[in-house]
Amino acid sequence: MKVFLPDDSALELDSGANGHDAAAAIGPGLAKAAVAVKADDELRDLARPLTDGDRIEVVTSRSGDDYLYVMRHSAAHVMAEAIETLIPGTKFGFGPPIDDGFYYDFDLPRPLTEEDFPAIEAEMKRIIKAKAPFQRSVMSIPDAREYFREREDPYKVDQIDELERQGESEVSLYRQREFIDLCRGPHLQDSGKIGAVKLLSVAGAYWRGDEKNPQLTRVYATAFAKKSELGDYLERLEQARERDHRRVGRDLGLFYFDDAGPGFPFFLPEGMTIVNGIKQAVRDELEQMDYGEIQTPTMLSSDLWDTSGHNEHYRENMYYTSVDDHEFAVKPMNCPGACLVYRSRRHSYRDLPLRYAEFGHVHRHELSGALHGLFRVRAFTQDDAHVFCRLDQVREEVNAILDLTDRFYSRFGFDQVELNLSTRPEKATGTPEMWDAAEAALRDALGDREHGIKEGDGAFYGPKIDFEVTDTMGRSWQLGTCQLDFYLPERFGLVYTTADDVEEQPVMIHRAITGSIERFLGILIENTGGDFPIWLAPVQARVLPIADRHAEYAHEVAAHLRGKDLRVDVDDRSESVGKRIRDGELDKMPYLLIVGDREVEQREVSVRGRGGRDEGAAALDEVADRMVAEVSA
Repeated sequence: MKVFLPDDSALELDSGANGHDAAAAIGPGLAKAAVAVKADDELRDLARPLTDGDRIEVVTSRSGDDYLYVMRHSAAHVMAEAIETLIPGTKFGFGPPIDDGFYYDFDLPRPLTEEDFPAIEAEMKRIIKAKAPFQRSVMSIPDAREYFREREDPYKVDQIDELERQGESEVSLYRQREFIDLCRGPHLQDSGKIGAVKLLSVAGAYWRGDEKNPQLTRVYATAFAKKSELGDYLERLEQARERDHRRVGRDLGLFYFDDAGPGFPFFLPEGMTIVNGIKQAVRDELEQMDYGEIQTPTMLSSDLWDTSGHNEHYRENMYYTSVDDHEFAVKPMNCPGACLVYRSRRHSYRDLPLRYAEFGHVHRHELSGALHGLFRVRAFTQDDAHVFCRLDQVREEVNAILDLTDRFYSRFGFDQVELNLSTRPEKATGTPEMWDAAEAALRDALGDREHGIKEGDGAFYGPKIDFEVTDTMGRSWQLGTCQLDFYLPERFGLVYTTADDVEEQPVMIHRAITGSIERFLGILIENTGGDFPIWLAPVQARVLPIADRHAEYAHEVAAHLRGKDLRVDVDDRSESVGKRIRDGELDKMPYLLIVGDREVEQREVSVRGRGGRDEGAAALDEVADRMVAEVSA
């Protein structure tokens, strides 16, 4: 038979040859380095037979994400075997590779904590050292179901039932030593090819993500080809922990969560200063782009959500109540309200494009196990905008939004922006023709801009362009979005009058820059570590009198700077000046202004910048002008 290599050259192999045979035919060095094979973009074990005409690529430790996927998948099985050995009676859920590592869900006869990690890691090292082969076998659905029933493993039986509902007639199992797992694969040839492994954390996870199901114990871990790579990752992870927005937000007194409202953030004055700064940055852009700001109700009749399709497609994420014996819903999105605003007046082609902006406070029901600081909450503020325009105006409007996001993200220090076009999802509403037209319009608007494609990741009502930024630690975050929608204008009967006095349906563009103010703040905290740019910092300068006799002048300095619209406080506690300087650094003050005898006499301040940078003494007016210029830059 004949298979084809990445350079399109053909490789002749005996009928029934597998991935390892293909690697050996290319060269003995590749055969030794091979860990898997990619056949027609599907990762497979080296032992699986190839078929005539396959396009193949041999995967080695130099194959990047493909190698890490296979190796980490194998490490997940080794971790599962180690835990079963140490905690007999364990039942098994899912154990997939994920970004930066892998996890496995367990139903355990006793609690498992991080104190168990050293013993689990030691057992894993023994399994890896044993070079246990990963052996694949295939069973029919009935046989596999009976096998796992006999093992009293209900989660595997549930997985098999689901595969049968999907039309599968057989399943694959993998075995290393005495451990056997239901698994699609692929895996390494043996456990000895697994690199450096580290267990990271323990969390709770509902089976299949449904809070009505049993809660399992999820163990997160990671693996890299080399110890040095693992060390670098753990160092980055420690840096990320130090910058964790929940920790920094607590230490700086920005926000908190209360048991009275799980998933509903409480913002403190310092946090609101930053929130308002973000909002003002958005408004600065809106004023330049002819947006009109609106506000729509937080709660609206359920009839509205029938019209919008949210009751059909999004009900499990919404909150409902009854008013005068009629069902109402707390809004999970702002778009239907914007449609009502548009519909409240007649419009002609001369009015378009019509741009509405709204800082809409929305509520969405998230599972308690999914809540995560400001990143996943149940109430948040979207910096939403909805543009109603003609089809021939879409390209110009979308390009204006793309330029807007570039400017906005750059202002906050995010200079690497990646664009992704998300296409029709499985649960989509509207006609195929509607979707084809919408996707074509976004592709046309993107033009020559570099972008990725996320197949099936669009909103239920239309395709979208998502914006991802990269932070100082190299992590990607999905922020804003630009979505094209022919569906809601049709459902709400939105029209405008053409030059020929004919009614036409407008195109609706949904746009958010931050995604949500709360999540954007969380990302910003982790990107800066709490060292916000001076224009956004809750307190821009703190004045420190060296002794009690300098306190009066310290308050004079603060008043003078406040007169320049700067945010300033005074720390005149009886603590030593050294301790107050240290506290100011921990509070992430952009500037500490120290005043003593000399400064009082000369009407100066001694300036200390971020990181303990001593900028020397300068006249008060000079320092004020410098700070104002920096804030305005």
